Amino acid sequence: MTQRNQSSSPMTQIDVCVCTYRRPYLAETLRSLAALELPASIKARIVVADNDAAPSARELVASLAPSLPFELIYIHCPSSNISLARNACLDAASGDFLAFVDDDSTVTAKWLAALIETAEATGADAVLGPVQSLYAPSAPDWMRRGDFHSTSPVWVDGQIRTGYSGNVLLRRVSPHVDGRRFNLALGKTGGEDTEYFSQLHADGGQIACAPDAIVLEPVTENRARLQWLAKRRFRSGQTHGRLLTNRQAGRRSVQIGLAAAKAAYCFAGAAALVAVPHKRNRQALRGIMHVGAISGLLGIREIRLYGDEPAGGRAHAA
Repeated sequence: MTQRNQSSSPMTQIDVCVCTYRRPYLAETLRSLAALELPASIKARIVVADNDAAPSARELVASLAPSLPFELIYIHCPSSNISLARNACLDAASGDFLAFVDDDSTVTAKWLAALIETAEATGADAVLGPVQSLYAPSAPDWMRRGDFHSTSPVWVDGQIRTGYSGNVLLRRVSPHVDGRRFNLALGKTGGEDTEYFSQLHADGGQIACAPDAIVLEPVTENRARLQWLAKRRFRSGQTHGRLLTNRQAGRRSVQIGLAAAKAAYCFAGAAALVAVPHKRNRQALRGIMHVGAISGLLGIREIRLYGDEPAGGRAHAA
Protein backbone atom coordinates (compact mmCIF):
# COMPACT_ATOMS: atom_id res chain seq x y z
CA MET A 1 0.00 0.00 0.00
CA THR A 2 1.56 3.28 -1.15
CA GLN A 3 0.97 6.37 0.96
CA ARG A 4 1.78 9.92 -0.10
CA ASN A 5 3.15 12.27 2.54
CA GLN A 6 0.49 14.72 3.74
CA SER A 7 1.56 15.19 7.36
CA SER A 8 -0.45 18.39 7.78
CA SER A 9 -3.77 16.61 7.20
CA PRO A 10 -5.71 15.05 10.08
CA MET A 11 -5.71 11.25 10.14
CA THR A 12 -8.82 9.56 8.71
CA GLN A 13 -9.49 6.00 9.88
CA ILE A 14 -11.21 3.61 7.45
CA ASP A 15 -12.29 -0.01 7.88
CA VAL A 16 -12.45 -1.89 4.57
CA CYS A 17 -14.88 -4.77 5.00
CA VAL A 18 -14.95 -7.95 2.93
CA CYS A 19 -17.70 -10.53 3.50
CA THR A 20 -16.64 -13.94 2.23
CA TYR A 21 -18.12 -17.40 1.72
CA ARG A 22 -15.94 -20.26 0.45
CA ARG A 23 -14.14 -17.99 -1.99
CA PRO A 24 -10.48 -18.65 -2.85
CA TYR A 25 -10.53 -15.45 -4.94
CA LEU A 26 -10.48 -13.62 -1.61
CA ALA A 27 -6.68 -13.81 -1.86
CA GLU A 28 -6.78 -11.65 -5.02
CA THR A 29 -9.13 -9.19 -3.33
CA LEU A 30 -6.76 -8.77 -0.38
CA ARG A 31 -3.70 -8.44 -2.61
CA SER A 32 -5.42 -5.67 -4.57
CA LEU A 33 -6.18 -3.86 -1.32
CA ALA A 34 -2.49 -4.12 -0.42
CA ALA A 35 -1.68 -2.14 -3.59
CA LEU A 36 -3.90 0.82 -2.71
CA GLU A 37 -2.38 4.26 -3.15
CA LEU A 38 -3.41 6.30 -0.13
CA PRO A 39 -2.54 9.74 1.20
CA ALA A 40 -0.62 9.66 4.49
CA SER A 41 -3.73 11.16 6.12
CA ILE A 42 -5.68 7.91 5.58
CA LYS A 43 -5.14 4.85 7.76
CA ALA A 44 -6.85 1.67 6.59
CA ARG A 45 -7.73 -1.55 8.39
CA ILE A 46 -9.20 -4.65 6.75
CA VAL A 47 -12.04 -6.66 8.27
CA VAL A 48 -12.85 -10.08 6.76
CA ALA A 49 -16.17 -11.60 7.83
CA ASP A 50 -16.30 -15.33 7.06
CA ASN A 51 -19.94 -16.37 6.54
CA ASP A 52 -19.31 -20.12 6.18
CA ALA A 53 -20.52 -22.55 8.87
CA ALA A 54 -16.92 -23.69 9.28
CA PRO A 55 -14.13 -21.05 9.46
CA SER A 56 -13.01 -21.94 5.94
CA ALA A 57 -11.32 -18.59 5.20
CA ARG A 58 -9.33 -18.43 8.45
CA GLU A 59 -6.25 -20.21 7.11
CA LEU A 60 -6.13 -18.11 3.93
CA VAL A 61 -6.45 -14.86 5.87
CA ALA A 62 -3.78 -15.95 8.37
CA SER A 63 -1.37 -16.89 5.59
CA LEU A 64 -1.72 -13.52 3.87
CA ALA A 65 -1.79 -11.28 6.93
CA PRO A 66 2.03 -11.06 7.44
CA SER A 67 2.57 -9.87 3.87
CA LEU A 68 -0.11 -7.15 3.91
CA PRO A 69 0.77 -3.57 4.90
CA PHE A 70 -2.19 -3.01 7.20
CA GLU A 71 -3.97 -4.56 10.16
CA LEU A 72 -6.14 -7.50 9.09
CA ILE A 73 -9.02 -8.63 11.30
CA TYR A 74 -10.78 -11.98 10.81
CA ILE A 75 -14.32 -12.55 12.09
CA HIS A 76 -16.14 -15.87 11.89
CA CYS A 77 -19.90 -15.32 11.67
CA PRO A 78 -21.41 -18.70 10.71
CA SER A 79 -24.92 -18.92 9.32
CA SER A 80 -24.60 -18.54 5.52
CA ASN A 81 -26.55 -15.32 5.86
CA ILE A 82 -24.95 -12.35 4.10
CA SER A 83 -26.81 -9.82 6.27
CA LEU A 84 -25.28 -11.39 9.36
CA ALA A 85 -21.79 -10.97 7.87
CA ARG A 86 -22.44 -7.36 6.85
CA ASN A 87 -23.76 -6.54 10.30
CA ALA A 88 -20.71 -8.16 11.89
CA CYS A 89 -18.57 -5.77 9.83
CA LEU A 90 -20.65 -2.79 10.94
CA ASP A 91 -20.27 -3.86 14.56
CA ALA A 92 -16.50 -4.39 14.23
CA ALA A 93 -15.83 -1.08 12.47
CA SER A 94 -14.36 1.71 14.57
CA GLY A 95 -13.07 4.21 11.99
CA ASP A 96 -14.51 7.42 10.59
CA PHE A 97 -15.66 5.51 7.49
CA LEU A 98 -16.17 1.93 6.46
CA ALA A 99 -16.13 0.52 2.96
CA PHE A 100 -17.56 -2.69 1.53
CA VAL A 101 -16.09 -4.61 -1.39
CA ASP A 102 -17.02 -8.12 -2.53
CA ASP A 103 -14.75 -11.15 -2.19
CA ASP A 104 -14.88 -11.85 -5.95
CA SER A 105 -13.57 -8.42 -6.93
CA THR A 106 -10.33 -6.47 -7.02
CA VAL A 107 -9.96 -2.76 -6.36
CA THR A 108 -8.01 -0.26 -8.44
CA ALA A 109 -5.12 1.62 -6.87
CA LYS A 110 -6.98 4.89 -6.28
CA TRP A 111 -10.29 3.26 -5.31
CA LEU A 112 -10.40 4.16 -1.63
CA ALA A 113 -8.87 7.61 -2.06
CA ALA A 114 -11.52 8.45 -4.67
CA LEU A 115 -14.34 7.34 -2.36
CA ILE A 116 -12.98 9.44 0.51
CA GLU A 117 -12.43 12.47 -1.72
CA THR A 118 -16.06 12.39 -2.84
CA ALA A 119 -17.32 11.85 0.72
CA GLU A 120 -15.37 14.86 1.95
CA ALA A 121 -16.40 17.04 -0.99
CA THR A 122 -20.12 16.22 -0.77
CA GLY A 123 -20.67 15.40 2.89
CA ALA A 124 -22.64 12.35 1.72
CA ASP A 125 -23.60 9.58 4.11
CA ALA A 126 -22.77 6.92 1.49
CA VAL A 127 -20.63 7.00 -1.64
CA LEU A 128 -20.98 4.44 -4.43
CA GLY A 129 -18.38 3.54 -7.03
CA PRO A 130 -18.83 1.58 -10.27
CA VAL A 131 -18.31 -2.17 -10.48
CA GLN A 132 -16.88 -3.02 -13.90
CA SER A 133 -17.27 -6.59 -15.10
CA LEU A 134 -14.46 -8.46 -16.84
CA TYR A 135 -15.68 -11.03 -19.35
CA ALA A 136 -13.77 -14.10 -20.43
CA PRO A 137 -13.43 -14.73 -24.20
CA SER A 138 -15.77 -17.70 -23.74
CA ALA A 139 -18.65 -15.48 -22.56
CA PRO A 140 -21.47 -15.09 -25.11
CA ASP A 141 -20.91 -12.26 -27.55
CA TRP A 142 -24.29 -10.67 -26.74
CA MET A 143 -23.37 -10.62 -23.06
CA ARG A 144 -19.99 -8.96 -23.58
CA ARG A 145 -21.50 -6.49 -26.04
CA GLY A 146 -24.32 -5.51 -23.68
CA ASP A 147 -22.19 -5.61 -20.49
CA PHE A 148 -25.02 -7.06 -18.40
CA HIS A 149 -23.05 -7.61 -15.18
CA SER A 150 -21.50 -4.20 -14.49
CA THR A 151 -23.12 -2.06 -11.81
CA SER A 152 -23.25 1.70 -11.38
CA PRO A 153 -25.48 4.12 -9.45
CA VAL A 154 -28.91 4.93 -10.87
CA TRP A 155 -29.99 8.57 -10.82
CA VAL A 156 -33.69 9.46 -10.45
CA ASP A 157 -34.66 13.14 -10.59
CA GLY A 158 -31.10 14.16 -9.77
CA GLN A 159 -30.74 11.82 -6.77
CA ILE A 160 -29.35 8.36 -6.07
CA ARG A 161 -32.15 6.69 -4.14
CA THR A 162 -30.66 3.26 -3.47
CA GLY A 163 -27.35 1.45 -3.69
CA TYR A 164 -25.37 -1.77 -3.50
CA SER A 165 -22.69 -3.25 -1.27
CA GLY A 166 -20.10 -4.31 -3.86
CA ASN A 167 -18.42 -0.89 -3.88
CA VAL A 168 -19.53 1.59 -1.25
CA LEU A 169 -18.19 3.85 1.47
CA LEU A 170 -20.29 4.66 4.55
CA ARG A 171 -19.79 7.59 6.91
CA ARG A 172 -19.86 5.53 10.09
CA VAL A 173 -20.81 8.31 12.52
CA SER A 174 -23.62 9.64 10.34
CA PRO A 175 -27.02 9.48 12.07
CA HIS A 176 -28.29 7.76 8.93
CA VAL A 177 -25.64 5.01 9.22
CA ASP A 178 -25.00 4.66 12.96
CA GLY A 179 -27.25 1.90 14.29
CA ARG A 180 -28.67 0.96 10.88
CA ARG A 181 -28.35 -2.74 10.08
CA PHE A 182 -28.99 -5.09 7.17
CA ASN A 183 -32.20 -7.10 7.32
CA LEU A 184 -31.45 -10.66 8.47
CA ALA A 185 -34.65 -11.89 6.81
CA LEU A 186 -33.10 -11.06 3.42
CA GLY A 187 -29.74 -12.66 4.15
CA LYS A 188 -30.41 -15.70 1.97
CA THR A 189 -32.63 -14.17 -0.72
CA GLY A 190 -30.60 -11.06 -1.46
CA GLY A 191 -31.86 -7.51 -1.75
CA GLU A 192 -30.63 -6.66 1.73
CA ASP A 193 -28.37 -3.93 0.37
CA THR A 194 -31.09 -2.45 -1.85
CA GLU A 195 -33.36 -2.21 1.19
CA TYR A 196 -30.58 -0.76 3.37
CA PHE A 197 -29.73 2.07 0.99
CA SER A 198 -33.36 2.72 0.01
CA GLN A 199 -34.25 3.21 3.67
CA LEU A 200 -31.13 5.30 4.28
CA HIS A 201 -32.22 7.65 1.49
CA ALA A 202 -35.87 7.66 2.57
CA ASP A 203 -34.77 8.72 6.06
CA GLY A 204 -32.91 11.73 4.67
CA GLY A 205 -29.47 10.26 3.98
CA GLN A 206 -27.49 11.43 0.96
CA ILE A 207 -25.91 8.99 -1.50
CA ALA A 208 -23.18 10.25 -3.81
CA CYS A 209 -21.15 8.73 -6.64
CA ALA A 210 -17.37 8.54 -7.11
CA PRO A 211 -16.92 7.57 -10.80
CA ASP A 212 -13.17 7.02 -10.40
CA ALA A 213 -13.54 4.60 -7.47
CA ILE A 214 -13.51 1.55 -9.71
CA VAL A 215 -13.82 -2.09 -8.65
CA LEU A 216 -13.22 -4.91 -11.15
CA GLU A 217 -15.26 -8.12 -11.06
CA PRO A 218 -14.48 -11.13 -13.28
CA VAL A 219 -17.58 -12.86 -14.63
CA THR A 220 -17.22 -16.54 -13.84
CA GLU A 221 -18.49 -19.26 -16.16
CA ASN A 222 -21.51 -20.09 -14.00
CA ARG A 223 -22.66 -16.45 -14.14
CA ALA A 224 -22.12 -16.02 -17.88
CA ARG A 225 -25.58 -17.44 -18.62
CA LEU A 226 -28.94 -15.88 -19.41
CA GLN A 227 -30.55 -18.06 -16.72
CA TRP A 228 -28.27 -16.58 -14.04
CA LEU A 229 -29.11 -13.04 -15.12
CA ALA A 230 -32.84 -13.79 -15.30
CA LYS A 231 -32.93 -15.20 -11.77
CA ARG A 232 -31.24 -12.13 -10.35
CA ARG A 233 -33.36 -9.68 -12.31
CA PHE A 234 -36.47 -11.44 -11.02
CA ARG A 235 -35.24 -11.25 -7.42
CA SER A 236 -34.30 -7.59 -7.91
CA GLY A 237 -37.84 -6.96 -9.07
CA GLN A 238 -39.22 -8.78 -6.03
CA THR A 239 -37.22 -6.51 -3.74
CA HIS A 240 -38.42 -3.41 -5.58
CA GLY A 241 -42.02 -4.58 -5.37
CA ARG A 242 -41.76 -5.26 -1.65
CA LEU A 243 -40.26 -1.81 -1.03
CA LEU A 244 -43.08 -0.22 -3.05
CA THR A 245 -45.60 -2.09 -0.90
CA ASN A 246 -43.98 -0.77 2.27
CA ARG A 247 -43.99 2.83 1.00
CA GLN A 248 -47.29 2.86 -0.91
CA ALA A 249 -49.47 0.17 0.65
CA GLY A 250 -52.70 1.83 -0.49
CA ARG A 251 -51.65 1.86 -4.16
CA ARG A 252 -50.78 -1.81 -4.55
CA SER A 253 -53.31 -2.53 -7.31
CA VAL A 254 -52.14 0.53 -9.25
CA GLN A 255 -48.50 -0.53 -8.92
CA ILE A 256 -49.31 -4.09 -10.03
CA GLY A 257 -51.09 -2.77 -13.11
CA LEU A 258 -48.18 -0.46 -13.92
CA ALA A 259 -45.62 -3.26 -13.51
CA ALA A 260 -47.72 -5.57 -15.71
CA ALA A 261 -47.89 -2.91 -18.44
CA LYS A 262 -44.14 -2.37 -18.26
CA ALA A 263 -43.49 -6.12 -18.45
CA ALA A 264 -45.73 -6.46 -21.51
CA TYR A 265 -44.01 -3.53 -23.18
CA CYS A 266 -40.56 -5.02 -22.53
CA PHE A 267 -41.49 -8.47 -23.79
CA ALA A 268 -43.01 -6.93 -26.92
CA GLY A 269 -39.77 -5.02 -27.40
CA ALA A 270 -37.77 -8.21 -27.01
CA ALA A 271 -39.87 -9.89 -29.69
CA ALA A 272 -39.31 -6.96 -32.04
CA LEU A 273 -35.55 -7.13 -31.45
CA VAL A 274 -35.21 -10.88 -31.89
CA ALA A 275 -32.48 -10.40 -34.54
CA VAL A 276 -30.31 -8.27 -32.22
CA PRO A 277 -29.43 -10.60 -29.30
CA HIS A 278 -27.97 -8.11 -26.80
CA LYS A 279 -30.88 -5.69 -27.23
CA ARG A 280 -33.44 -8.51 -27.26
CA ASN A 281 -32.08 -9.99 -24.02
CA ARG A 282 -31.86 -6.61 -22.34
CA GLN A 283 -35.57 -6.02 -22.97
CA ALA A 284 -36.46 -9.57 -21.90
CA LEU A 285 -34.51 -9.16 -18.64
CA ARG A 286 -36.27 -5.87 -17.96
CA GLY A 287 -39.58 -7.64 -18.48
CA ILE A 288 -38.54 -10.38 -16.04
CA MET A 289 -37.62 -7.71 -13.48
CA HIS A 290 -41.12 -6.19 -13.75
CA VAL A 291 -42.67 -9.64 -13.34
CA GLY A 292 -40.57 -9.99 -10.20
CA ALA A 293 -41.95 -6.64 -9.01
CA ILE A 294 -45.47 -8.00 -9.39
CA SER A 295 -44.42 -10.99 -7.30
CA GLY A 296 -43.06 -8.68 -4.60
CA LEU A 297 -46.18 -6.52 -4.65
CA LEU A 298 -48.30 -9.63 -4.17
CA GLY A 299 -46.22 -10.60 -1.13
CA ILE A 300 -44.81 -13.79 -2.65
CA ARG A 301 -41.71 -14.94 -0.78
CA GLU A 302 -38.48 -13.84 -2.44
CA ILE A 303 -36.43 -16.57 -4.08
CA ARG A 304 -33.34 -17.73 -2.22
CA LEU A 305 -30.01 -16.99 -3.86
CA TYR A 306 -27.33 -17.40 -1.19
CA GLY A 307 -25.73 -20.00 1.07
CA ASP A 308 -25.49 -23.73 0.39
CA GLU A 309 -23.27 -23.36 -2.70
CA PRO A 310 -20.22 -25.51 -3.34
CA ALA A 311 -16.77 -24.22 -2.48
CA GLY A 312 -15.75 -21.47 -4.83
CA GLY A 313 -19.31 -20.84 -6.01
CA ARG A 314 -20.88 -17.42 -5.89
CA ALA A 315 -22.72 -17.34 -2.61
CA HIS A 316 -23.12 -13.58 -2.26
CA ALA A 317 -24.15 -11.08 -4.87
CA ALA A 318 -25.83 -7.78 -5.00
